[in-house]
Amino acid sequence: MKMRQTLSPRTAAVCAAFSTATAYRIEQGMELPSQKKVQRGRRRPDPLVDIFDAEVVPLLEAAPGIRAVAVFEEMRRRHPALPDGVRRTMERRIRNWRALRGPDRDVIFRQVHEPGRMGLSDFTDMADLDVRIAGVVLDHRLYHFRLACSGFEHAHVILGGESYVALAEGLQNALWALGGAPREHRSDSLSAAFRNLDASAREDLTQRYDALCRHYRMEPTRNNRGVAHENGTIESAHGHLKAAVRDGLLMRGSANFDDLPDYRRFIDEIVARKNARCAKRIDAERVVLQALPDRRTSDYEEVLALVTSSGGFTLRKVFYTVPSRLIGHRLRVRLYDDRLELFLGGTPLMTLPRGRAESSGKHGHVVDYRHVIHALRRKPMALLNLVYRDQLFPREAYRRMFDRLLERLAERMACRTMVELLSLAHERACEAELGAVLEGLLAMPKGMPDMAMLRARFAPDLAALPEVVVELVPLSAYEALLSPRAEELA
Repeated sequence: MKMRQTLSPRTAAVCAAFSTATAYRIEQGMELPSQKKVQRGRRRPDPLVDIFDAEVVPLLEAAPGIRAVAVFEEMRRRHPALPDGVRRTMERRIRNWRALRGPDRDVIFRQVHEPGRMGLSDFTDMADLDVRIAGVVLDHRLYHFRLACSGFEHAHVILGGESYVALAEGLQNALWALGGAPREHRSDSLSAAFRNLDASAREDLTQRYDALCRHYRMEPTRNNRGVAHENGTIESAHGHLKAAVRDGLLMRGSANFDDLPDYRRFIDEIVARKNARCAKRIDAERVVLQALPDRRTSDYEEVLALVTSSGGFTLRKVFYTVPSRLIGHRLRVRLYDDRLELFLGGTPLMTLPRGRAESSGKHGHVVDYRHVIHALRRKPMALLNLVYRDQLFPREAYRRMFDRLLERLAERMACRTMVELLSLAHERACEAELGAVLEGLLAMPKGMPDMAMLRARFAPDLAALPEVVVELVPLSAYEALLSPRAEELA
């Protein structure tokens, strides 16, 4: 219209980039197109006109949290003639009704985090990353600690479930890596740790957790059960940490690690790189943290276990073997997340890897063949139906060789030969070398162990043994040593 003041309709239309016909139509009527437009009504009948206000709205008022898809399925059940194509229409109309007349919803209040005030702990499952240790899938979680203000993070690989032991070990590792403690420690309700516990066990777990926080002068707080956003500072960080671990595995080219310490170093490197990005904020918050105590507190459970005539003890549905000389003794066991430390009174005995019961409820076994091999030599046929036979073999080659022996020899001879192989591995300290020999024999269709040849192969090299000559001192020499002492006493 501005160009029309000086130009003809045809020229003004060209300058405005629309047709000449449109220009003459505007010339004939001076009303705007929006003023002439007639509001379009429904072209099709409303399929929900008879049921939305009469049935859907009462249902929404009676059950405010019900899903729209559930309402649609109920309407389809009541009215079979209702077409499938109205599902989106119903969902949109329910959404609009809730926006206009629905109940009030919970509001998340963003917080200003004070430096040095709050640290948060939580566990996150890592099963979807398919991490493997020596080719075996690692069933594990990560304990995750984070400072709310600066974003400092610490992660620790947990082999079992969410428990006080895992929380205590991971939290103390985080605090000592940080060099200070916040004034408040926030966690979830530890529902997994409390599950299947009676009232006294729950109270004991709560007391130990409170004692842990008192040791570091932290106030323990918990978010409400099932309200994840109350722990949002750590919950949202789970996704970022798992994404960083996933990216690291992709860049590494493999999710298989040689051993558990190798995987833990990998996690530490990932977390260290995340902390490096906010190093200035972490250093600023570290100044206002509380000083750490002189020492760590206990991060284990202590229980008593009786060693039975089976040559071991059962703890948390897992059977552990120990040297048979301990049969009948009651051991003091310190139960950590990944290991057991055994004590006889106050004397430390040994450390065993911690086992886990199977998900089906079947008992697990942590067996060291060295603990029972002397008894198996006297009773070799016990190997045939031994409860923990598969766990007894130190390597896969030993188990496969026993299967071949059972196929080609009588049961008694097969058991005796296998026990002799285990004895040879124990007495000559050649478990790995003997396993390699068995692998070679298994690769041959008719390969069978020759015990005489194996004993000769792994016999001690007499030429390499030093010849030790002990000269006995005459007893009269002791009288010469004692005579001056006797004179001093006189």
